[in-house]
Amino acid sequence: MNKRELITDLLAKEAASKADLKRILDVAKKFNRDLSSGEKTRFEEAERGLDEIHDRVSELREQIAADEAAAPMARRYAPKITSVREAGVYHRGGEFSYFRDLHNSRNGDFDAAERLRRNAAEQRGVTTGNGSGGSFVPPAYLVDEWISLARGGRTTADLCYSQDLPSGTDLLSVPKITTGSSVAAQNGELTALSQTDIATASVTSPVVTLGGTQLVSVQMLEQSAGSVDQVVMADLAAEYGRALDNQVLNGSGTNGQLTGLLTLSGTTSVTWTQASPAVTGSGQLWGTIANTISQIHAARYASPDCIIMHPRRWAWIEAAIDTTNRPLIAPSALNGPNNALGVAGAVAAQGHVGTLQGLPVFTDPLIPTNLGAGTNQDVILVARMQDVMRWESTPKFETFTQPFAGQMGVLFRAYAYGGLAARYAPSVGKITGTGLVTPSF
Repeated sequence: MNKRELITDLLAKEAASKADLKRILDVAKKFNRDLSSGEKTRFEEAERGLDEIHDRVSELREQIAADEAAAPMARRYAPKITSVREAGVYHRGGEFSYFRDLHNSRNGDFDAAERLRRNAAEQRGVTTGNGSGGSFVPPAYLVDEWISLARGGRTTADLCYSQDLPSGTDLLSVPKITTGSSVAAQNGELTALSQTDIATASVTSPVVTLGGTQLVSVQMLEQSAGSVDQVVMADLAAEYGRALDNQVLNGSGTNGQLTGLLTLSGTTSVTWTQASPAVTGSGQLWGTIANTISQIHAARYASPDCIIMHPRRWAWIEAAIDTTNRPLIAPSALNGPNNALGVAGAVAAQGHVGTLQGLPVFTDPLIPTNLGAGTNQDVILVARMQDVMRWESTPKFETFTQPFAGQMGVLFRAYAYGGLAARYAPSVGKITGTGLVTPSF
């Protein structure tokens, strides 16, 4: 992609971001209210993205102008050569298969090995493998698909504050102020001002490995008409996304696992005890969610930015009706004069599905449903997910023929490293209890 194409792509992203900003403002204007905390967060993130896009477009345009100014001189003195613009070695729908070349390079195919080396040189900003033993840098489009294909199964993981994993460490440490400065009224002129020394601590996370394998026949690699990359990638990426999300939610913190949000200590825990669960009414879910938000405000001095629940819980909330048989959660297309508790969004098994109490609601089927004494309870998270930091490395892929040579098999191995740390555990609110037993419709 040349610089002009990059500018076109960036301008398209800019237009999409501006449309998102307009939608957020239009919703608030429609209901004559201020932006919610979640909307403010998304608005500010979109604005920062627009600033970055604007700076990058300006930079590219300056480079193009400099190139064009230098072009006449370059044409005058440069040797006469024929320029050929070559696409990346591996790309969607391309002639060569990355996975097939991984296999063939192990069997003396020098052309395959050379393509892998050329691809490694193309991948700027990606940690390079050692180029031996079947380990090479994956092409950029496959790394993108590793994330996008897995995204459907990693709802909660993608709500975290995401960062690239730094290299050369097996322990991540985030500094945290435990005792801050003090400010108080001066007790008369020339008397000492208040002073409290800052005390700090660290929130840590181990770097864990998430990986899997897939056994593929040699016939599939060598005889398939098209690229086998998407077939192998889709299956590995989908399972990786599920495993990552499960770690973010349910990781035990032991035996090589992350400490998940549901096993994290020091969180804001609210128990909803109810023999006859309902959405509204005294002691019911609506007030329990408000109570959880209030406790996070008091502990964190900041607002949560989302609500995460199992799809069955959201379906139960959507099924609730008032005394005149009107739904408590209004479909977005009909939301207007009705005084609705919330607004339904997309009908989805996972991802963003609506709003409650001004917060976006996300469903995640990996939320457990076997909690409590009766092993039939789920849990609702009300959280400030920007306080939960998640690190993730670029995936690595390798091939092995032993011990599967006798059956003409090739083992693909994919793995990545990750970490998770909650800077402020009270930012994570967990609603549990008998009110969250298997819902009745």
